[in-house]
Formats: sequence, structure tokens, C-alpha cells
Amino acid sequence: MTTYKELLAQKQALDAQIAQARKAEAGAALELIQAKIQEFGFTAQEVFPYKTKKAQALAKYHNPSTGQTWTGRAKPPKWIVGQDRAQFEIR
Repeated sequence: MTTYKELLAQKQALDAQIAQARKAEAGAALELIQAKIQEFGFTAQEVFPYKTKKAQALAKYHNPSTGQTWTGRAKPPKWIVGQDRAQFEIR
């Protein structure tokens, strides 16, 4: 039966082998990626496209006395709480 200390030693040896293999494979992968980028002339934008902003939600409700609007998302504003929302709908 393998002892606890022996198992820890085996784990440590495996962790070192894993780190070494990862470093070697990552280096090879990076070289391949760099070669393809150069071969096809990709730009940084093409490789790492910038995230676009989500479209802002359209207002669904309008307070005619103040001009404030609300999308119907999140916590309702005080001017609509406890009232029939249908009268404030934007059509």
C-alpha cells in the first residue's frame, strides 16, 4: 500500500511534469498563432474584436408631468409605484 508521503511526492512530480508540458505546448501554440497572423496579415481588431455596447433599452413608460421615462426594468421609480402603469405607457 502506498503511503500518504509517497502519494504527495508523486503528486508533486506530476505537477512539475504538467507545468513543463503546458509551457512547451503553449509555446508551440503561440508560435503557430503568430505565424498565421503574419501569414494572413490579421489586425489586432480581427484577432480580438472589441465588444460592442448593448443597445440601451427603450423607454416603455413616460411621466407626463416631469418628462421622466422608465424602461420597465429594475426598480420602478416613485412616480409610477402604486399606480396603473397603463396610463404611463408609451405607444
